[in-house]
Amino acid sequence: MVKRKLPGYGIAACFIVLITLLVLRLEGRVVWCACRSPSLWAGDIWSAHNSQHLFDPYSFTHILHGMLFCGLLALLTPRLSLKAKLILTLALEATWEVMENSLFIIQRYREATIGLGYEGDSMANSLGDLLCCVVGFLLAKKLGFRWSLVVFIVTELILLFWVRDNLSLNILMLTFPVQFIKNWQMAPVT
Repeated sequence: MVKRKLPGYGIAACFIVLITLLVLRLEGRVVWCACRSPSLWAGDIWSAHNSQHLFDPYSFTHILHGMLFCGLLALLTPRLSLKAKLILTLALEATWEVMENSLFIIQRYREATIGLGYEGDSMANSLGDLLCCVVGFLLAKKLGFRWSLVVFIVTELILLFWVRDNLSLNILMLTFPVQFIKNWQMAPVT
């Protein structure tokens, strides 16, 4: 019987994911939606299901995180191996997931963005966000800079018109809230 060893990078990735989930659980995050009917997708960002299931419209912003990390790490660490860059990307995204679900950031979302009733992510949603980030990294590596830029811009535009939010607006509203943007985001779609 031949035993396969899990490569060092695989062990590192599993360790990052497990530690992230442990920290989120210790912070009081629910495993999956409190509704007790877990779903892979929740598309309504205004419902209590947002950020509670595996994927939601904001999952696309986590794909963009991965694309950004891929580009930044290509510039900043050109000699690092692809696997090491991927592990670093996963660690950066895991750090964001823990920060995003801290009481400070949850409160900031409630005050400054359209996430008025935001309760934080479920552990399943955070796991989905980590997965999306990895997909974004691998997609950017496969597409190269130009096509990644096109995918990034198209994704931002789709999200802008679909849910009136995207990665750029999310960053802007968390750091320098603009009231007229928040009003537009919260206005009923007609």
